[in-house]
Amino acid sequence: MALMRWQPFHEIDALQREMNRLFDDVLAPSTRREPGMAFVPAAEVKETEEAIHLRLEVPGLEAKDLNVEVTSDAVSISGERQSKTNVEDGGVMRSEFRYGRFQRVIPLSTPIDNQNVQAEYKDGILALTLPKREDERKKVVKVNLN
Repeated sequence: MALMRWQPFHEIDALQREMNRLFDDVLAPSTRREPGMAFVPAAEVKETEEAIHLRLEVPGLEAKDLNVEVTSDAVSISGERQSKTNVEDGGVMRSEFRYGRFQRVIPLSTPIDNQNVQAEYKDGILALTLPKREDERKKVVKVNLN
């Protein structure tokens, strides 16, 4: 039986790589792949007293390529990014772009007035302003202390 020298730093490096991969999967949804989906766009949500402001990163698309559906408690954004590159000259192409369909459903923390949603799409960023329902804005909850 041959003796092998124990190298604890190799094990620490392997653990660190595995932890980085785990956090990348959790914290970077735009790089996560789901079955049948090309990618999941990254989102930013900001809540104010009057509205929820949602921004979604979907570069390389036109507004007509996006489908946005809003209910009182969730927003669904879907679309498809088409490849426009042809390799007809017998050349070799390497691409890290992601093409294909995507969908992202974002649950909302409070009911919104989905009849008055405002949307803007500029420079690959979809910005939605989702006004809260009037009854939710004026709601006061009494908290009982024991």
